[in-house]
Amino acid sequence: MRRPVLLVVAHGSRDPRHAATVHDLVRRVRAQRPGLRVETGFLDFNVPSVGAVLESLDAEGVRDVVALPLLLTRAFHAKADIPAVLSEAPPRLRIRQADVLGPSPLLLAALERRLYEAGLTPADKSSTGVVLASAGSSDPEAIAVIADVAREWRHTGWCAVRPAFASASLPRTEDAVRELRELGCARVAVAPYVLAPGRLPDRIVRGASEADVLADVLGPAPEVAQVLLDRYDAARTPLLTALGA
Repeated sequence: MRRPVLLVVAHGSRDPRHAATVHDLVRRVRAQRPGLRVETGFLDFNVPSVGAVLESLDAEGVRDVVALPLLLTRAFHAKADIPAVLSEAPPRLRIRQADVLGPSPLLLAALERRLYEAGLTPADKSSTGVVLASAGSSDPEAIAVIADVAREWRHTGWCAVRPAFASASLPRTEDAVRELRELGCARVAVAPYVLAPGRLPDRIVRGASEADVLADVLGPAPEVAQVLLDRYDAARTPLLTALGA
């Protein structure tokens, strides 16, 4: 029996770097799981839309799809927007919505990969304070998850880890940088907890102007690709079980 198609559901952006990074990540996923069909759909701004991809898959005769939100937390898009779009899919499609990507130890590994690529080494951890800078959300559950991730990451040896947000919540990146300076960390690094460039990630970059190190977005890190595959596997198992496969 064919494996369900993996449909990566991205938010979309007017910034062309966003879609380019999403496509780079999807290519990484395909490389890590040869033979798995992976499609990409966008909620807004970019094409193809999620609805258009689902219509195309239905026309081809595909019947089983795992829709994976390309999101780090369960906020409004995962709880409302994506279910609403999926509910309008052709009725012959059997669709399971996978969990969002975070939290995951693999994402912490990807964050550290980006910090090391930016110039830090494992020997720098104990003297470096890190700002875990996310896009922000008005959803209390999403904010709580970011705070939990920061606390967990602190226990891996960093001098300190503070969450920050580009919108909707406080503190801002620049405020967290100053707090870590006042705490006495020898250096301060900003780790964007975002998947792709765009307006809010650019706000994080501006807020990191007084930091010593600024990491890149998570993008197509191999650890991120593996999280996508793990979420896909977790979602497809009950689907195949229900079909008797």
